[in-house]
Amino acid sequence: MDEKPKKARNFRNYKVWQNAVEYASKVYKVTSEMPWFEKKGLCDQLQRAVVSISSNIAEGAAKPSDIEFAHFLDTALGSSFEVETQLLISKNVGYIDNDIYNNLLIDLNEIERQINGLISTLRKS
Repeated sequence: MDEKPKKARNFRNYKVWQNAVEYASKVYKVTSEMPWFEKKGLCDQLQRAVVSISSNIAEGAAKPSDIEFAHFLDTALGSSFEVETQLLISKNVGYIDNDIYNNLLIDLNEIERQINGLISTLRKS
């Protein structure tokens, strides 16, 4: 089935993109307080993964088809799962406390829900 190309979407209008950018800023603040020796380790991994969420949403929005957009959203979702894993490790080794972890996890789960909803909508059309 051939899909008709669509006009590029404005990624800035997507609430999930807005939330992901705001979330990345929160994670950057948290990682700035981690031990100096983690700056090239867990901090770097966490920062790259969290930035990847909003970046893939933006890049996918520029694709002409819903199928391609959904593919980039799949990647964004994968990055969010990376972030979730890295936050858990950060908590387990004592770099972040339970309250910060739980608050970040609540926000991240909402972003994951939004991404899944958008993927579902795109794959139905």
